[in-house]
Amino acid sequence: MPLNVPEQDYMYPGHVACPGCGAAIAMRFFLKAMGGKTIIVLPACCWSIIAGAYPQMSLKVPVIHTAFETGGSVASGVRAALDIKGDTETTVVTWAGDGGTFDIGFQALSGAVERNENFIYVCYDNEAYMNTGIQRSSSTPYGAWTTTTPGRSWKRMRKKNIVETLVAHRIPYAATASIAFPEDLVRKVEKAKDIKGSRFLHFYTTCPTGWRIPSEISIKIARMAVQNNIFPLYEVENGVKYTINYKPKEFPVREYFKLQGRFKHLTDDDLAEIQEMVNEDWELLLKKAGDK
Repeated sequence: MPLNVPEQDYMYPGHVACPGCGAAIAMRFFLKAMGGKTIIVLPACCWSIIAGAYPQMSLKVPVIHTAFETGGSVASGVRAALDIKGDTETTVVTWAGDGGTFDIGFQALSGAVERNENFIYVCYDNEAYMNTGIQRSSSTPYGAWTTTTPGRSWKRMRKKNIVETLVAHRIPYAATASIAFPEDLVRKVEKAKDIKGSRFLHFYTTCPTGWRIPSEISIKIARMAVQNNIFPLYEVENGVKYTINYKPKEFPVREYFKLQGRFKHLTDDDLAEIQEMVNEDWELLLKKAGDK
């Protein structure tokens, strides 16, 4: 375990996540940073299965299973109930996948953060509806195969920039984090925990099953996504102050795509087009951070 990551675990061994599941790794690091005074609001997603039902729960903190679209609204209600009880120590967290954040749950999330509700919303992003059969979401990247974008119908629209969407709400804190950079992830969670109001964390979490990769390279793929600027590590305070946490040397996207079965259909021309998109997004982020 990295030097600056707390040792205590809040997950039991023996859960039912797939081998190499990035979402399970992310939860482990997240709860290490959060500690035991945490309530998890869990909309329908892969983690609904991984967590399980009481009393066979895989987490050592309270969990409220809720409907797919209600992550923001249920967290708002739980926070209000705790406030009425005078409990200011417990942190309320919504833990949702990309389907329950980018798509189905976005209305409740947007409404909650517009009110600046006092909770942390975590999106663990595996870039499709993995729990129900690998269907395309608006988080699915350009070029990806899914069961609803099969064969020559691979996704030809760019991934929604969910962090910038939340930043536009001028919330106190938004940040990206990766399971391949656990110390950065833990630092951001600890920072978010100490902030009042709406906080949004976007975690990059590999899915060996849906991405068609061997489970043993799950962390490698997550690291490559940061190194080639597909998933930059940065944070935004109050909608205006951008800080880039990792600036990689020039690293082409080609190898990242070649390792994943969901992209095996892409041609060299397709990869060149994607490289231009990644470069464009990185240049824009540099400008926002005042580094360009």
